[in-house]
Amino acid sequence: MRSLSEIETAVKRASRAVGFSWGNSEEVGKSIRQLELFGLQGIKNLNQYYKDKITKKFEDLNLINEINEASLEAYCPIILGISFLDQIKSVEIFKTIKFKKIAYPVIFLSFLSRASEISGKKIHVRLDQNEILLNLNVNICSSFLKKEIPEFAYEIEIKFIDNEDNFTESEWNSLYKLAEDTFVEESDSLKQGAAGAGLTDND
Repeated sequence: MRSLSEIETAVKRASRAVGFSWGNSEEVGKSIRQLELFGLQGIKNLNQYYKDKITKKFEDLNLINEINEASLEAYCPIILGISFLDQIKSVEIFKTIKFKKIAYPVIFLSFLSRASEISGKKIHVRLDQNEILLNLNVNICSSFLKKEIPEFAYEIEIKFIDNEDNFTESEWNSLYKLAEDTFVEESDSLKQGAAGAGLTDND
């Protein structure tokens, strides 16, 4: 089994070989490493994308708006992903971000997962008819673990989820009341023991 560091290094070098800068290649290496860690087919999709890149002119998107639609070929998932990371502070204020036509969207998802960590918010993604939850780059929750993510997505919708407790105030108070039973009231002996050297000087 290949190690994650071995995967990251090979992806970085392969990305440089197909024409990406060393900086962008490094970002691709980190993202594919994450996909493989999460059990998604990063290497397989990247390999196929680089083969298609020889004959197809995928579009770059450098400035992300609320609605983004490729004119001819699908968007390059790598340039799109790097742009998303670079613009995370400006795009997270949008209520919804939509993209039309993205090649090999699983590659783009890996960048979105890293964006979730940077923003400190979960990201909900609707990829055509499938829903995905990106959780601060800790995991990717989706139904794709049992099937392959398609090579092209015709519509992707992205929403940042505001951080909220997953429990009610009464549920919290009930639990906290139980926790109070472990609190120990300070006695004079505890106070004296915590004060430092106490009455005994060993010097």
